[in-house]
Amino acid sequence: MPNGGETIWLVSGVRTPFVNVDGPFAKRDALTLSVPVVQAMAQQVNGRIDFGVWGSVVVNLAYANLAREIWLEAKLDPHVPTFTTIMQCSTSMVGVFEAAGMLGAGRASLAMVGGVESMTRAQIGLSEGLSVWLRRLVQARSAGDRLHVLGEFHPRDVRLHVPKVENRVTHRSMGEHTEDMAKDWKIGRQEQDELALEGHQRAVAAQDRGFFEDLIIAVDGVDKDHFPRRDTSLEKLARLKPVFDRTSGRGTLTAGNSSPLTDGAAAIWVATEAGLSRLPAQAPRARLVDFELAAVDIFHEGLLMAPVTAIPRLLARHGLKYGDIALWEIHEAFSAQVLCHLKGLTDKDFVRAKAGVENTFGDFPRERMNPNGGSVALGHPFAATGARILSQAVKELAAMPQGSRAIVSICSDGGLGTVALLER
Repeated sequence: MPNGGETIWLVSGVRTPFVNVDGPFAKRDALTLSVPVVQAMAQQVNGRIDFGVWGSVVVNLAYANLAREIWLEAKLDPHVPTFTTIMQCSTSMVGVFEAAGMLGAGRASLAMVGGVESMTRAQIGLSEGLSVWLRRLVQARSAGDRLHVLGEFHPRDVRLHVPKVENRVTHRSMGEHTEDMAKDWKIGRQEQDELALEGHQRAVAAQDRGFFEDLIIAVDGVDKDHFPRRDTSLEKLARLKPVFDRTSGRGTLTAGNSSPLTDGAAAIWVATEAGLSRLPAQAPRARLVDFELAAVDIFHEGLLMAPVTAIPRLLARHGLKYGDIALWEIHEAFSAQVLCHLKGLTDKDFVRAKAGVENTFGDFPRERMNPNGGSVALGHPFAATGARILSQAVKELAAMPQGSRAIVSICSDGGLGTVALLER
């Protein structure tokens, strides 16, 4: 058990629709986009929420503890402790792991966990040098002090910091790193487009049969995700040009097989048996059996390959094979990244070398992967994706036979990865 004691349950939560940057949520920042979600979650509870965990990758300088600011803005019980966590795209998934470790043993029974990203409202900042200079100028107490500070002004410090979706150490974007992975693993353009098309078709089918209806709340008149495309095809996808490698002639990642920049917020419940009694009896739930975190060398092992280390270790710990897992939810930052994961997981030498376990896991049941669409089709607001994908997995798993298992996997910038094992 995750906390070595009581059984920990995940109960599906709600989220906003996921929409395009500069779209219908353009006037909402991370705080105001989160408030409707936490309010809707709180309305489900009969009793107390013991604590809350929330996160956002693209931080706003106005909120030192975003989770607390959201809680207070939503006018929820101010006596409930709330804290902010960040682990790039794994943010709300690692928030679930943190909450799981804090529940039980007579301490707490129910936690709300979630994340948000307002890419539209990403805050532009001043350079560090200019910020320090302005602070000293404002704090100067006399005309002489101000003149002294003015004399230290350096024109080179007059720069703006514009947040970029790139790694700080390598100064390269996730897409550029994934282009390297695709080349290393010989992942072609057509198979990426085929996976992207499959994701759109599955997401549209899920919308049509109402799978998302109790997972999504309407915000500002929007009540469904904007990204799943009914009219896409392999021919349309093939016409798109590479966006991350435009010069080598071997670029394969396009806007069509990459997850879009997205605004959205999502939440999920983490509970003990006692906590479950405070939630609606009909709410889908699944047991959090175990989890694994992993990290790789981003200079030599592929920036987004950490889950290929984590998944075999987690399965080996429980004596499971790939075929023992009824549902695979693999975060799809890029179609190429998912295909690299599948190749890595079925490469015995790679698994032995990187995960340190013998690969006796059998064939990978690809037909069980992302049955309701992945992040390319649904959108990817970084910190919200963990809660989205876990809630989706919990709902899907809850409709399966007793004892069915799911693996939920997320890759993250910095060479990080998080994986959860769930059971109905």
